[in-house]
Amino acid sequence: MRFVDYNVIIEFAWSKFNSTKKIVKIEDISAKVSTNHVFRVTFEKGSIVIAKLSYFGRHEHFIDDHKIINALANNLLFPFDQFIARSLSKKNEVFTYRYQKAGIDVWTVFYNPIRIDQRVPNILNEKQIKKLGHQLGYFHSACHDIVEELPKSSKTMEFDIKEFQKLLNTEQGLIEHALHNVEIKKQCNLFLKNSKQLGYQDFERLPVFIDWNIGNFSVDKQFNFYSRWDYDWFRMSPRTLDFYFWARVVRAEGDQTSFSYTIDPLNEDRFHLFLKSYHEVNPLTESEILFIKEAYRFFILHYVIKLGNYFFLSNYAIKLREEAFSVYLPNIDKFNIDKLLQILK
Repeated sequence: MRFVDYNVIIEFAWSKFNSTKKIVKIEDISAKVSTNHVFRVTFEKGSIVIAKLSYFGRHEHFIDDHKIINALANNLLFPFDQFIARSLSKKNEVFTYRYQKAGIDVWTVFYNPIRIDQRVPNILNEKQIKKLGHQLGYFHSACHDIVEELPKSSKTMEFDIKEFQKLLNTEQGLIEHALHNVEIKKQCNLFLKNSKQLGYQDFERLPVFIDWNIGNFSVDKQFNFYSRWDYDWFRMSPRTLDFYFWARVVRAEGDQTSFSYTIDPLNEDRFHLFLKSYHEVNPLTESEILFIKEAYRFFILHYVIKLGNYFFLSNYAIKLREEAFSVYLPNIDKFNIDKLLQILK
């Protein structure tokens, strides 16, 4: 994408939201690993909002996701009633701004800053792993209780994979994925076939954030969930889509800033401990456990291969895509998912 003056876009967006409140400073607080941009916006009297700008995916999905997230934040009951960062609303609707000019198409949303308590350690002990497994189980249960109160989402895993299949048959897809077109089609077909056999259509669709790295949430001193932010990969999907990143968080070497998405963390005893703890408070069915492998396949196909160039900065995108074909995809069907069934009995 061509050079964009994000400060100008933020000022335009804010003028549409509240033209009487003057911005005095805009600071880039982005993580510098993705193409999404996050800014701290300070006003004359010292008040602050967070601005997020995005331009990958579909604008309508961007709007739908933030409507769902805001409804989730407002409807979750204690102890998760303050867990999710809230978007700013205008006239009872989440405010978003779309900037379209000279080939530029950028979308903006504003958040109230969320309070942060304890940062999660890079390497967790067994007690902390168990507590986080319980917490995710309770959080998913709380989401289950209000899922009927949330706006509907048109985005599904099946839809995304079928859209990828269509793309592969276009001129753009043939050029972009020329070297691996056949392998991608094979993996897409495997996902659709295996998901159907496991009863994917009957799985409950819950709010899942997927990217649960330790820079995206905080806990209190008792290791209860305290606050969650960053919604780049949010979607309504089966809850098992959340597990791969939790496996990365609890692994022996800890949550790393290096980007490599091997399936190995799902094999670790530390993840098995996490999953057992989750299962104690929010039991999983056999089909859901078996679906963990397909959720990982979907993550690699959709977020690494299809959208990698749009989400990750160029150097990360190239590395991850190369590893996807040399390491990630070849190892999926070598993964012994039956071990998880034995562990959870």
